[in-house]
Amino acid sequence: MALVLARIPAQLIVATASALPGSYLGAAAYLGLPGPHLPAALAAVVYGVAVVGAAFILSWAAEAVQVDINAGLALALLALLAILPEYAVDFVFTYQCGGAYSGGQGGSVPEVCSLALANMTGANRVLVGVGWPLVVLVATLAVWKARRGGSGAGVSGDPGNGGQSETTRIGEVRLAPAMSVEIAFLGIATLYSLTLALKQTLTLWDSLIFIGIFAGYAWRLAKIPPSEPDLLGVSAWVGEQPKKARRSWVIAMFGVAALMILLTAEHFAEGLVSTGDQLGVSKFLLVQWIAPLASESPELIVACLYAWRLKAADSLGTLLSSKVNQWTLLVGSLPIVFGLSAVTTDGLPLDTEQRFELLITAAQSLFAVALLIDKRITSRGAGALLGLFLVQFLVSVFASSQANRITIIVLSAVYLLFAVVRLVHRRRDLVDVLRDGTVAPLDKLPTEPVADTGGDR
Repeated sequence: MALVLARIPAQLIVATASALPGSYLGAAAYLGLPGPHLPAALAAVVYGVAVVGAAFILSWAAEAVQVDINAGLALALLALLAILPEYAVDFVFTYQCGGAYSGGQGGSVPEVCSLALANMTGANRVLVGVGWPLVVLVATLAVWKARRGGSGAGVSGDPGNGGQSETTRIGEVRLAPAMSVEIAFLGIATLYSLTLALKQTLTLWDSLIFIGIFAGYAWRLAKIPPSEPDLLGVSAWVGEQPKKARRSWVIAMFGVAALMILLTAEHFAEGLVSTGDQLGVSKFLLVQWIAPLASESPELIVACLYAWRLKAADSLGTLLSSKVNQWTLLVGSLPIVFGLSAVTTDGLPLDTEQRFELLITAAQSLFAVALLIDKRITSRGAGALLGLFLVQFLVSVFASSQANRITIIVLSAVYLLFAVVRLVHRRRDLVDVLRDGTVAPLDKLPTEPVADTGGDR
């Protein structure tokens, strides 16, 4: 037994150990087992740490599975599983919303209903407004470090590149033409999502459209030719195991991590809400900003590790795939969860605040698509994403609700204006991305970033 444990990577042991206290407390609550009663704030921390630890395990398993499935599906699976905590928290709030709705509240929208969409829209904006700029920053530092250290491998313009396609330059991250699939389907989903702010409910019809877009996205990814994965850390250790042992490890990691999340996600969400009540802090803000930071952190850490290894294209590609997953499958699933909980075919109700949140999230998403339309993002674009995000974040935290609404309207208009101007300016790239992402044979598209084609970015 000691020999087996000695072979297991320390990171996997630490992640599992960090998730055990919260998992036990969650199981104790569900099964009536003995366990301590923790204050709300401490409970939120314990359960939050468990969610993060389980998410790391999921991420490693999803990376290791690249040995057995094609790279496109593996990347999408990694993105999907890395945001499983996000799904869990959103589903908890949506299920509670359905229960409150079926109980009847005089025709008003139950307060808990706002929390599900607050978490979803907040997570989307954190992912794009913080995650994408973070990748550009880390990738830039990695290139600078490699040049100072005399290592040119994978760095644009250096002889150590060995004639391969450029991946990373100072202040810039490029995507492979094959990533046009993600850009195109994110664009399609975003165009439809712009209508959500005009609705009173998220309906099952919306679910059908969003899940249909995700199905089309997954179908396209399945056609990407397989390639040799480049794994690191725990995922590399799992990937190097013999076939039977490797698959057993991957299945076990998926199962254990998923169980840990199921045991802790609801209690994590409840801990956040209770903490907000005790501290007099808006529950909406806690769920919108703090919960996504916990659930998205494993994914951001994995992305930064890729970027630091001069694999910024894979890093940004993972976050881009996560955005597609969140903006299609997650959004599309919420009305279904609500309907099952409330035992109704009515749509998930939206109040005025939620429609404003959906508006700015959709507008930011369109601007993000426009920035990537030439399959790269520069420090200028990353700075714009971060700056605009911080403006709305600070206003939402420190200003009044009315000021926040005005800020959302203004920033949404700015996002949309910038997006339209750039898409018109880069209309040839737009046509290329739509063609490559939806109908072009994927075995003809390079799976590595290509050399600079020039032009104003």
